[in-house]
Amino acid sequence: MKDLRTSSIMSEIARNSIISQSNALKGVADLIDKTFAEAVQLIYNSKGRVVITGIGKSAIIAKKIVATLNSTGTSSIFMHAADAIHGDLGLVQKNDIIICISKSGNTPEIKVLVQIINKLKNKLIAITGNPKSVLGINADYVLNSFVEKEVCPNNLAPTTSTTAQLVIGDALAVCLLDLRKFTKDDFAKYHPGGTLGKKLFLTVGALSNQNQLPKVNPNSKIKDVIIEISEKRLGFTAVIDNKKVIGVITDGDLRRMLSKTENISDLSAKDIMSTSPKTISANAMAIEALKFMKANEISQLIVEDENKYAGVIHIHDLIREGII
Repeated sequence: MKDLRTSSIMSEIARNSIISQSNALKGVADLIDKTFAEAVQLIYNSKGRVVITGIGKSAIIAKKIVATLNSTGTSSIFMHAADAIHGDLGLVQKNDIIICISKSGNTPEIKVLVQIINKLKNKLIAITGNPKSVLGINADYVLNSFVEKEVCPNNLAPTTSTTAQLVIGDALAVCLLDLRKFTKDDFAKYHPGGTLGKKLFLTVGALSNQNQLPKVNPNSKIKDVIIEISEKRLGFTAVIDNKKVIGVITDGDLRRMLSKTENISDLSAKDIMSTSPKTISANAMAIEALKFMKANEISQLIVEDENKYAGVIHIHDLIREGII
């Protein structure tokens, strides 16, 4: 009983934490004004990079925003505020825009950094919960990330405030996506690896080439059809005439035929094949094959290349590659 009670209490604390932060973000949304739009336009029209800086937990948020911007077409780099005032400011170039993230806007490193940035004449965007801070007063654009309190019961650990900073960074990225008309193809350029890369890049042809090619002709005897299906181990065979698919025979078709017909010696492939097989182009994306299979409640597709039989793709191929 003790474990169950503890579990219940922890679940309630977790739910309240999420609800509290969600409500705080609604307040942050209400703080968005024309300054935000101006900051977006500044970044969009810039010929330089976006340099994002911060210290402590804000520095960690800065790194994530850098990653998001880079992956969506906005060249960005991270610069730690403490390192910046000890030499790393040398990486800032003439046309770069600097985004400085700080809840208070008044930490010692930020105060020093802001004064130096002003001398460099680079445009400065502040993401801060205190617009009247040193950072807020000296920034060209202030994106207000104010939250009333942290979700931390002691109101000390950066929790809600860092969530607000992250959301503002994501909002910047989404606005820039819209301005750049960033497409799935653009996204794929920056994500060639892992499961995401496979979903965006992997073609049906690349997978079907790994499978055997079960095929018979329209006049093939049923015995030959059974042997072909058994040897190729894909549960079906295509019926080919002049390199084109005119039908398909599954092991289910064979079972149904055997339950209805005793004499199969006079039957051939064309007598039992289904004449409207589901097909997909070898150039289609593997993720499209998955959608097609789900929509038609099937587990495999005939692959065609320029209307000619090119192979087979099975749902197991997609599972193996992590597409599902």
